[in-house]
Amino acid sequence: MRIALHSVLREGAEADYEREHETIPDDLAATFARIGIHAWTIWRSGRDLFHLVECDDYDAAVRALADDPANARWQAHIGRFVEGDIEPVRQVWTLPPHNA
Repeated sequence: MRIALHSVLREGAEADYEREHETIPDDLAATFARIGIHAWTIWRSGRDLFHLVECDDYDAAVRALADDPANARWQAHIGRFVEGDIEPVRQVWTLPPHNA
């Protein structure tokens, strides 16, 4: 499945956020693989971040990440650059349509 997410950077954190994503910790990448997250892409427009996550089951992945030590360390580290929580984005349209 694919899910789109949105988050917002703190004012002035754009360069630091991008720099911190140049390398993702190996233990976090291993956690993603173990819980069925196959790809995670982030785009930035100003302070807005748009994420596309490809995974087996997003809700199950979120539950698994809640107690994961690697994710806790990453969130504590990267969270200082982000305002609020990451939120799902409603899909409006796709090409080709999935029901075609």
